Formats: sequence, structure tokens, C-alpha cells
Amino acid sequence: MSRNKKLPILENIEITAIAAEGKALARVDDRVVFVPFVVPGDVVDLQVKRKKHNFMEAVAVKFHKLSVHRAEPFCPHFGVCGGCKWQCLKYEEQLRWKQQQVVDNLTRIGKVELPEISHILGSVKTREYRNKLEFGFSNRRWMTENEITDADTVITQRNSLGFHITGAFDKILDIEACHLMDDINNSIRNEIRNYAISHQLQFYDIRQNTGLLRSIMLRNSNTGELMLLIQFRIETAEDRSKAMALMQHIADCFSEITSLLWVDNHKCNDTFGDQEVHTFSGTDFIYEQMESLKFKVGPKSFYQTNTEQAHTLYSVARDFAGLTGSELVYDLYTGTGTIANFVSSQARQVIGIEYVPEAIDDARINSEINGIDNTLFYAGDMKDILTTDFIRQHGRPDVIITDPPRAGMHQDVINAILFAAPSRIVYVSCNPATQARDLSLFDASYRVTRVQPVDMFPHTQHVENVVLLERR
Repeated sequence: MSRNKKLPILENIEITAIAAEGKALARVDDRVVFVPFVVPGDVVDLQVKRKKHNFMEAVAVKFHKLSVHRAEPFCPHFGVCGGCKWQCLKYEEQLRWKQQQVVDNLTRIGKVELPEISHILGSVKTREYRNKLEFGFSNRRWMTENEITDADTVITQRNSLGFHITGAFDKILDIEACHLMDDINNSIRNEIRNYAISHQLQFYDIRQNTGLLRSIMLRNSNTGELMLLIQFRIETAEDRSKAMALMQHIADCFSEITSLLWVDNHKCNDTFGDQEVHTFSGTDFIYEQMESLKFKVGPKSFYQTNTEQAHTLYSVARDFAGLTGSELVYDLYTGTGTIANFVSSQARQVIGIEYVPEAIDDARINSEINGIDNTLFYAGDMKDILTTDFIRQHGRPDVIITDPPRAGMHQDVINAILFAAPSRIVYVSCNPATQARDLSLFDASYRVTRVQPVDMFPHTQHVENVVLLERR
């Protein structure tokens, strides 16, 4: 008997709340049970999959009552693909729980005095809101439980092009339809897969690091441009000929693609920041538009993946900054300088700092193409660049805008900000938990005066949050 069959089935359990990682939770005999793909108000039977001293993990095997907050998932891959775990939860309820996530993190972790937290700003688009998607090739397609257990199912081939399965690095779920981006993503992806299978091209084997076809990346923009990058692993002249034939086929089929690129990557992972990108046809970039500004986005560029909500997020940050035209602004973790350039017209000077040199190159280009001459950009590790000497050299900022990665800010960076002693700090975060931790470190010198959550990623548990700190 398998281990799972020895674990209990819990009957008639009500789901009561949303938990971390997009799961919901119930409580049984003072023990928390984490359950995916259910919503508060559902009453279900749960098959326990994992049992620990103070919590359990389970899956719903029977529904006795459906919650009034439940929505009908619109994706055929829901429940297997881990990308949009909250499709079964109505959008207004998603926003309510994201708001609560911000409140809980700031109060329980931050433990600082807070103003009234503004109501979360929802995304206008809840489908087709992303401007970038990446799909991987695999010769070991993820098989559903029905495919594995159904004796009548005959598996003729395991090639796939889709998303990685959570917790299975070498398995990819074959995707027929994804609603995260304009439908062109489905047409292009499915045509590539069908061509590759019919022409017997070798799909990637991640365990052996072999196979011609590795991954694809799609980017679209609000200027109507479209980028496709295909990663190959080219070993022979025959491989190169096959790869170029595929590129030509896609170019012939999709005139919408304005930037058609390829990479020959022999590494054991699909990151291509250190790889040469070749242009097959069109340009090697696309443009995004934000208000009167144009931003050049290359294949290696970072740009917020929800274009419309990025404008909302940056507008909140600009509003919190309270600029009058006379301020010196430091923009930390500036990326490609989007925020720096976005606020530059209302500041005396903006200095952006970012770890990735290529991103800083993009930031400078974005200033140039928009005729902005009051920005300076520096590349390097934040804690190494933002030093007391740097601040003495460039001047104490009136405002600091910081948009760190999920891990939050290094203690040395916080110390440098405290030394700089700006009047205002605008803290943009994609992780309210680490943001809350950092806020507690500022509390002796700064008070939180405004808090604005922003939803960038509908149908996921992720939430952005903008906080204004003012010097005491």
C-alpha cells in the first residue's frame, strides 16, 4: 500500500481562509491544513498528502458545498499548471485577500505605527495582461494522473512546449491555450510545437543537456510590436540548418513579429543574459509607451510584465514622492530606469543605481531617446555603490525611491539610506513581508504616512505595495 493511502481522508471540512503560496487553509483538531485550488466557503473531503506535527497538506477529493466566492476557472490547464492558482476565486475576493495580506504583514512583521491603508488598486485587465511569457521544450512531457492510470490511453510521444511543473524541474506541461497574454502567444507557440514534431526536431532533455529546441520567449508591447526569441542548442551544421528553417517558417507564418531573435545556448540552464542574441529578422528591440515616454525593451531588458498596471504603480510612486522640480532623487534598484525617467520631469536630478550593467545601458538609452538630460545611472551591487562617500560626492537626496527584489534590502543599504537622511522614502515592494521587516528598521527615524497596495498579477497570490516614509 502506498504511503498516501495510509493517510486519512478528512470529511466535510470547511475552507476558511487564504494562506501562503496561493493555497487555502482549513483547521482540523487545532491543526492547519493547506489545500490548493479551493476557496474560503468550500466544504470538501480532503485526502491528506503530508502530515507534520503542526500542519498537514491535502487535496480536495469531493466537494459537498461550493463557496459563493468561487469562480469558474477559464483555463483548460487550471489545477495542473501552477501559474494561476486563484482562477477559482472571484476577482473581488482576490483583491480582498491581497489587501489582507498587506495588512497582516505590515502589522505582524513590521509592528510599526500605520496610517489607514488605502484600498488596493485592481488591474483593469484580469486576462491577457502580461507582456512577456516564456515556455520551455521538453522530451519528457508532464503526464496527468488520468493518462498514467488509464489503461486505454496510448502515449505516442512525450514532446512538449509549455510551463515547468512546480516541484518537477525536468517536467513541462504541454500548453494548448494560455490566457495570460494576447491570443497570438497561443498561435505562435502551437505552430512552433507542431512544426517541430512534424519535422522530428529534437526537444530538449534537461537531464542530459541535449536536444536542439530549448525554450521560447514572447514579448508584446502597447505600441503593437511583438518579439519572439527561440533558444537552441546547436551542435552540428545540420542542427543549424534545421534551426534556421524553423525560424524562416515562423517568419513566413507570422508577419506580426517585428523582432525575431535566436540564441545558441549550451549551458545547463535557459538564462541567456550572458549569451549572444542573434537577429533573424526585424529589430533587436521593441518599444513600450508610458505617457509621453518611450522605453526601449530588448530581449534581456527588465520591464514590468503588466504594462497598464505598471503605469498605475509608477503613478502612485510619483505621487508619494511629492516632487516639485527642485529635488535630488535617488532611484535604487532602478532596473532599466523606468521609474527614474518617469519622475525626471518633476525633479532637479535623478540618480539611478542597479546591479545589472546591461539594464543601466538600457536606462541611459531610455533617457537619451526621450531627450532627458537630468538623469545619472550607475551599475554595481547596491551596498557597494550606495556608500557614504557616494552620498557625499553626489549630494544628500531629498527623496529616495527604492524598488528592491523580493528579498528586500540589505542592512548596509538601509544604513546608507539612514545616513543620507532624505525627507521622504518611497518604498515599492513585490513582497510585503520583507518590506515590513525593512520598515521596522527605519522606524526610529521615519514614520509610515501612506500605504497603497496595487494588484499587478490577477489570479495569483502576488501583490505589490507602495509605502511612503517621512522623516520624523
